[in-house]
Amino acid sequence: GLADRAGEGEVSLEIVLREAVAALTPLARLDNISLEMTLAPNLPPAVGERDELIQIFQNLIHNAIKYGKPGGHVWVSLNLSSAPGGRGAEQILSAAIRDDGEGIPAAAVPRLTERFYRVDVKRSREKGGTGLGLAIVKHIISRHQGRLTIESKPGEGSTFTVFLPAARATALTREGAVTETS
Repeated sequence: GLADRAGEGEVSLEIVLREAVAALTPLARLDNISLEMTLAPNLPPAVGERDELIQIFQNLIHNAIKYGKPGGHVWVSLNLSSAPGGRGAEQILSAAIRDDGEGIPAAAVPRLTERFYRVDVKRSREKGGTGLGLAIVKHIISRHQGRLTIESKPGEGSTFTVFLPAARATALTREGAVTETS
C-alpha cells in the first residue's frame, strides 16, 4: 500500500553522496583509504526521503571502508541511465560504491542482504556492527522502488550499485494532468 512507500520528496543524490562521503572521510583516513567521488553533471533529483538515502549511502560507504584493504581506495560514482524494459522515458540514477578489498566469495553474495548474515564472523567482530546494515539498506532501497546489485571478485574488491528512479522532469506528469500512453 501507499503507507509502505517512501516519502515522495525530491532529493539531490549529489548532495546526499557528498554528505555521506564527508561524514566518513575521517574514518577512511584512519585506515589510510582514499575516498574518491565522480559525479555526472546535470543530474535530475531522485524521488525519495533524504535522511533514508543518506543512511543507505553512509552504510554502503562505511562497509567499503571497513572491508576494503588498508591503504586502498573506495570509489563513489553517480550516473544516469535509462531504465531497461522499453519505457525509455524512465530515467534511473545509479550510484556505485566500489572498493579494492579482498572481495566476497561468490556463494556469499546472494546472502549478504539477509539479516545478521556475515561473510567473515571473526573479521566483522573485530570491526564491530550487528550485521543489520545491508538488510536495512535493501529494505530502504525497495521502499524507494529501487534495487541493489552486488558484484564481487575475490581478490579484486566489490561494487555495490544502488539504482533509484529519477524524479520526472515536469510536475504536470506527476500530478496526472498529462496522461501517458503505454
